[in-house]
Amino acid sequence: MNYIALKMLVEDRAKYLGLIFSIAFAAFLISHQASIFAGLMSRTTSQIKDVEDASVWVMDGSVQYVDEVKALPTTELQRVRAVDGVRWAVPLFKGLPTARAEDGRFRTAILMGVDDASLIGAPRKMVLGDPEDLREPDAVIIDLAGYRFFFPDGPLELGRELELNDRRARIVGICNASAPFQTFPVMFSRYSTALTYVGPQRNMMSFILAEPGDGLDAAALARRIAAETGLRALTGREFGAATIGYYIGNTGIPVNFGITVMVAIVVGTVVAGQTFYIFAIENLKHFGALKAIGVTDNRLTGMILLQASLVGFIGYALGIFFTSAFFVATKDVLHLRGFIVYGEIAAGTFVIILFIIAAASLLSIRRVRTLEPASVFRG
Repeated sequence: MNYIALKMLVEDRAKYLGLIFSIAFAAFLISHQASIFAGLMSRTTSQIKDVEDASVWVMDGSVQYVDEVKALPTTELQRVRAVDGVRWAVPLFKGLPTARAEDGRFRTAILMGVDDASLIGAPRKMVLGDPEDLREPDAVIIDLAGYRFFFPDGPLELGRELELNDRRARIVGICNASAPFQTFPVMFSRYSTALTYVGPQRNMMSFILAEPGDGLDAAALARRIAAETGLRALTGREFGAATIGYYIGNTGIPVNFGITVMVAIVVGTVVAGQTFYIFAIENLKHFGALKAIGVTDNRLTGMILLQASLVGFIGYALGIFFTSAFFVATKDVLHLRGFIVYGEIAAGTFVIILFIIAAASLLSIRRVRTLEPASVFRG
């Protein structure tokens, strides 16, 4: 019976391919949009992920996410260092100066100022150069995407210069930084150097990075710092989650992507359901003949589900393949680098495709189960 079911399915090539296309289109749209949404949310935490040396972030109590910075007075650094269980605590600066190349090309840059003494917070995934070179005068490290923006031609080369708010900055390293939410170049310098690249303000310290001592985990230290200083202290994972939560709750990004995914589900269900129902109607004579020779309704239902499952599996595989191929093809595009198909999204798409093929099969199953075998032989 399974052979008969598959033969019935593939004989009508137009409807067979139409079913596969509708499922593949739905799978592609769902996985593609969900992956871009997840990638965008991951990008919002790029500066947090790039700081690999510290477990705890300390900030003003009103800060909600990493891009909303309220500077702290330098006295807070000593208060944090005085908390029991803190192995070390260092300042971190985050600013947005304007960077300009020699040919006049300019762009707002994300500038991270790391501790002068320890260089905690400096990038560790280097393409050229060494983080220790930040100790040189006017030294900055720039991410690869930012370097390519300012110097699009020729090989990678250290020693080139930029202007940051009309001050000289010499590139001593090129790193692989995480793609930021806004496609700005990402730069790193020493804390004292970074302060010279931005306008003077009363308070300049954006964050404090801290690490727990032996026998104390990061979450416990964060709670202790918050209780003793009144500042907001979070682990890197907690700060990343808070940043993502802010963008989800305060922007239209999830609504827009959610609408696209819902459209894909509706279109996939309607198109696949209609095509599959027409396919069943046109094959009623075959189903009726099978019922007439004693094939049970449950067996016919199994045949329809087998047909739908085959179409769904092929369509799902094609949809995920095209999504993956798209991200591979665009991995070197500045605005699209870093996007991937997450395993959780692939699994979720599979569950949705199961729902679509189940919904598409219902009308066909109902029509076949209520079919009178004698009607096949009339007229």
